[in-house]
Amino acid sequence: MDLVSNIALGFSVAITPVNILFCFVGVLLGTLIGVLPGIGAVATMSMLLPVTFHLPPATSLIMLAGIYYGAQYGGSTTAILVKLPGEASSVATVLDGYAMAQKGRAGAALSIAALASFVAGSLATLLIAIAGPLMAQLALRFGPAEYFSLMLLGLVASVILASGSVVKAIVMILVGVYLGLVGPDANSPMPRLTFGVPALAEGVNFVALAVGLFGISEIILNLEGHLARVAPVAMRDLFPNRDELRRSVGPTLRGTAIGSILGVLPGGGALLASFGAYAIEKKLSSEPERFGQGAVEGVAAPEAANNAGAQTSFVPLLTLGVPSNAIMAVMAGAMTIQGIAPSPKVMTEHATLFWGMIASMWIGNFLLVILNLPLVGLWVKLLQVPYRLLYPAILFFCCIGVYSINNSAFDVYLAVGFGIIGYLMIKLGFEPTPLLLGFILGPMMEENLKRALILSGGSLEPFYQRPISLTLLVLTVGMFVLMALPSFKRTRETALNAD
Repeated sequence: MDLVSNIALGFSVAITPVNILFCFVGVLLGTLIGVLPGIGAVATMSMLLPVTFHLPPATSLIMLAGIYYGAQYGGSTTAILVKLPGEASSVATVLDGYAMAQKGRAGAALSIAALASFVAGSLATLLIAIAGPLMAQLALRFGPAEYFSLMLLGLVASVILASGSVVKAIVMILVGVYLGLVGPDANSPMPRLTFGVPALAEGVNFVALAVGLFGISEIILNLEGHLARVAPVAMRDLFPNRDELRRSVGPTLRGTAIGSILGVLPGGGALLASFGAYAIEKKLSSEPERFGQGAVEGVAAPEAANNAGAQTSFVPLLTLGVPSNAIMAVMAGAMTIQGIAPSPKVMTEHATLFWGMIASMWIGNFLLVILNLPLVGLWVKLLQVPYRLLYPAILFFCCIGVYSINNSAFDVYLAVGFGIIGYLMIKLGFEPTPLLLGFILGPMMEENLKRALILSGGSLEPFYQRPISLTLLVLTVGMFVLMALPSFKRTRETALNAD
């Protein structure tokens, strides 16, 4: 009964005209960036953070969430039609989606992708609604020691799942933690780590960091490359036949289950889910040789998995207050900008925000089906827009957005500086995602560490005497041991280089 009343509360928030409008804007932008290669969801959400500053909390989070799961939808369109995945999580869809397009079944592949995404997104949202309160109940048993241990586990997990060198990922986390500690110190009236720069007395602006690291650096990187111009594929039939629908049911449900589980894990999400679901379908198939040749199961499973993973990756943030990946770190930043501290209390103290966002996911998934199928021709035409016109406009709005938050030119310089640093980091093989997680989690870890030590009189006993904290620390140590194993190193490199 509570679930029904909570969902009813959510819909009372989500169906207001302004929230429907921004949900539509979010999924529209998400589809757009999913279609256009080179502009990822993290970059777009980072660039739109200044806009959210002027919106109510629920409205801003509904829009940002729509961008995320909308990008998963949009990424499949170009993956199927032109073998150009708009999102990394759509790479697995290319394998069979493009092969179907080559056989004249592009419309059917797009329909299956949209329907599988819709089913997965709807079921995963229901899972969040059911599991969310249970997770929040569990989170109420967490004290400062448990939170510190959980965040430590999340950072270590992000190292495992970061592409490239483990050492470089650890370095990025430490840099992120350092940047997050710049500015005010709760135990001292004096700001710290500012190098005498007065503008850093309040800390490094999260928006400037995110826009620079993911938005500007990505634009520089894309301007350097030569993105291929593509020609759209003609579609003869938009609807799948009965056999294709029958073959898609099982993979869609299995992909939803896999995506829902991997999305919740720290560092998991849509990318791992899509590859995992594709691999399992191929393993289960009695005709594995069909995969890569246009098997509809190879479209339904990864599309269902990446959308389910995108939805359930909200669970750790909304119930424990811990972002599990870069997207959720941006969402945590948006909540902080709105004066809402990510924590288990979000569900009780901001119930309208929590349930409004859950309900909006159903509305957003429905809007995406409407957007993706009838307008598929329009999305493909967007690929013809010259990037030399697109990127300067995005860059201009980035700078305006960063400046508008504090009316500070220093923040714009900071964003540009982080953009250049981010570009150099990518060229040198340093992934920026661990840095962003370190930036968000670092100050939270410091706060919880201090609280735990104050409560215990300076003793470390709570960290290993409390069962939940001890379990989390054992898992953390286990991950470090795992990373040191040569066989795991080889498996990790193979999996992360699969795309």
